[in-house]
Amino acid sequence: MTAHPEELLSIGVFAARARLSPKALRLYDRLGLLAPAHVDEASGYRYYRAAQIEQARTVALLRRLDMPLAGIAEMAGLDGERAARTLDAYWAGVEERFAEQRTLARYLRGRLSGRNTELYATFEVKTVDVPQTHVLSETRHVSAGELPAWIPASAERLERAAKEECGGIAAPHFVVYHADVTEESDGPAESCVPVVDAEAARAWAAAQGRKGDFKVRTEPAHRLAYTRITKAQVAYPQIIAAFDAVEAWAAEQGLTVTGPCREVYFTDWDGCGPEDEVCDVAFPVSGA
Repeated sequence: MTAHPEELLSIGVFAARARLSPKALRLYDRLGLLAPAHVDEASGYRYYRAAQIEQARTVALLRRLDMPLAGIAEMAGLDGERAARTLDAYWAGVEERFAEQRTLARYLRGRLSGRNTELYATFEVKTVDVPQTHVLSETRHVSAGELPAWIPASAERLERAAKEECGGIAAPHFVVYHADVTEESDGPAESCVPVVDAEAARAWAAAQGRKGDFKVRTEPAHRLAYTRITKAQVAYPQIIAAFDAVEAWAAEQGLTVTGPCREVYFTDWDGCGPEDEVCDVAFPVSGA
């Protein structure tokens, strides 16, 4: 034994000085977050060094940030700089969730109060004329929970092919929803990248055979009614408010929706924060 109990603090004394309960200390020991300096073989009593108080208080502070115990356990094995970076990544995720929830709460408040028109007024809706383009696309049946992974993965596949095989990217990546995508309905959704060389794109897509679900089609010239939204607002179901606002605006303007709704991603997603604008929510329209 390298230490004698008299040199250490009992679990009760240590808990009081660290501002933690003995129950919490026993849990942290089981999880490998904060092991006692010594456990008496006969009595099973735990003893701690005074130098461990700072570690114990750090664990308690991390818990006040609602960091899961598993995340704290992972941080316990890191040096100071890497632990700080891990905390930064965790808190960035928390802030993103808060931004999403704030948007959702605002939307639900409008729905519950019957003031949907006031909610829709927070979205500025415009129209834009889009020229004919040729798109390389990938279609999937996906649920709402699968979209955050599938959309960027499909965009990466399509954009790489467009750059390497199809003469380049002609316009921003967009996703068309040919049917509802919710937790209960799986679309399908179509991920599209406009390409410069349609013939090269067709040859490349045909060569993939069963290795990919790629196709090339012509997107006719059309007019879009759209509203620009932030990264936080893209999350389901918050994004539904934006779609509803565009539809309501189009009806007020006497426009007819002529095709399925879509999302146009015009900037670097990974480089943007929750409040940065990243996407246009749109419907093809005609009339007026």
